[in-house]
Amino acid sequence: MFAARFAARPLRSAVRPLHLAAAALAASLALPAAAQTSPVDPNGPPTPLVTGDTVTVAVAGAWLPDYEGSNDYSLTPGPAAIGTLGGISFQVLGNRASVDLIADAPTSRWDFQAGPVGLVNFNRVSRKGIDDPRVKALPTTSTALELGGYLGIGRTGLITSDYDKLSVAVSYRYDVTGIHDSGVLQPSVSYYTPLSLKSAVGVFASAEKVERAYGRTYFDVRPQDVAASGLPAFRTRGGWKNYVVGVAGTYSLTGDLLHGWKVIAGGTYKRMLNDFGDTPIVSIAGSRDQWLGAIGIGYTF
Repeated sequence: MFAARFAARPLRSAVRPLHLAAAALAASLALPAAAQTSPVDPNGPPTPLVTGDTVTVAVAGAWLPDYEGSNDYSLTPGPAAIGTLGGISFQVLGNRASVDLIADAPTSRWDFQAGPVGLVNFNRVSRKGIDDPRVKALPTTSTALELGGYLGIGRTGLITSDYDKLSVAVSYRYDVTGIHDSGVLQPSVSYYTPLSLKSAVGVFASAEKVERAYGRTYFDVRPQDVAASGLPAFRTRGGWKNYVVGVAGTYSLTGDLLHGWKVIAGGTYKRMLNDFGDTPIVSIAGSRDQWLGAIGIGYTF
């Protein structure tokens, strides 16, 4: 029996690989999202739990594709932060931020989630980080700001113990800067469980469905770009763009999961689907299979 009750917030993968690595890290950061201050007798009856403010921050090295669909990788810093302040929970994961505005009762096993979400899309905004000369020859994009909201629900104490948690959520974001001028729908599911007072693991999955203009912006090869890139022309439709599955874990170096320093690590596998896997940017110059990983250090206050 654990001496604390752990709660986790859902993760949602995003457009930019940096966010996916940060999300893998946040899977482990999210495990001690609610700090417990009253002791629990492992042999006694259930005891009301008192929760308080908590914040976990982390930085890691993330091994990421050069662009969405690339088969070239590079090492990039991956920041993440997650916490609860005054009953309001938040996540800042690389280039994505979200806030859960529903403050559930501390002793409730149900976690109802709703709030805003925002993402800064840096996909192919610069040629400097792209190794493939064919993709580098294509026009760059501009930074897009995607804003929207999400709804979700979680249940604590469901499968392995009184402290594991299963969450499902769906989010929708729309580009408000007019760069791709389209929306992204993203369902997700996550499951986290502490293994002891010092270690925990989590698994998660998500998918993204995008509108036609999104594909045209990031995955088309225009006829006028064929000569420079050497890639055949391709026109992308909308639809399901990818699915992602991942795993993450954490181990406390000082204190326990609710306070102190910890090692965190995570990884994801992403599969590009439909036109987004068939485009020459992915099928010829890149790969439908996308691997991401990160390892770093975090601290829970």
